Amino acid sequence: MTESTKLTGTDGKEVPGYLSEPPGGAKGAVMLIHEWWGLNAHIRGVADRLAREGFTVFAADLYGGKVATDEATAEKYMNTMDWKHAGDVLKRGTEALLQRKSGTRVAVMGFCMGGAVSLATAANEPRITACVPFYGIPGEDKADLTKLRASVLGHFARQDNWCSPDRVDALEKKLKGANVPTELHRYEAQHAFFNDTRPAVYSKPDAELAWKRTVDFLHAKLG
Repeated sequence: MTESTKLTGTDGKEVPGYLSEPPGGAKGAVMLIHEWWGLNAHIRGVADRLAREGFTVFAADLYGGKVATDEATAEKYMNTMDWKHAGDVLKRGTEALLQRKSGTRVAVMGFCMGGAVSLATAANEPRITACVPFYGIPGEDKADLTKLRASVLGHFARQDNWCSPDRVDALEKKLKGANVPTELHRYEAQHAFFNDTRPAVYSKPDAELAWKRTVDFLHAKLG
């Protein structure tokens, strides 16, 4: 990988986040959205992994540099996040990624809170080609998901009180009813099963399977 740099918006100003680029040219771009913890080392690591797969990856920072290390603080940051500001950051990030190379396709991907935000972003931004939410579903007040035109690949845990199986089924029904290209996978795992920094919930086989599915999907959709 080349050295990570900053992402400059179309207005000439830096878009808050972390940019990771592959060597030898990219096969599309991915905007990555963090969990309720914030843009921490784990998410930066995911960005670097995606870059090694051949994508330009921008991990957006929706908390203005704040990172939580305990659940109470993470919940506070999530509940007080300015969704309008977050939307502006993600719109600027999308525009910046699209302008870097003619014909670039952009996907949005996120975990937990970021999974919910990724779906909302794709619904509100028609230039997004693909969306990969991990165990996150936005409230109806955040976006009309029937407006989604991006292809969706979702990863959800069966043992999850936040994105419960019933909510996942309802999401699938809504998206397919609106003719959104949708593929949702359920795993016999707990919420946040992809996060290898959380041994209490991390499930290596499920994480590896979700990763393979994600990389294959992104290559197929981004070209």
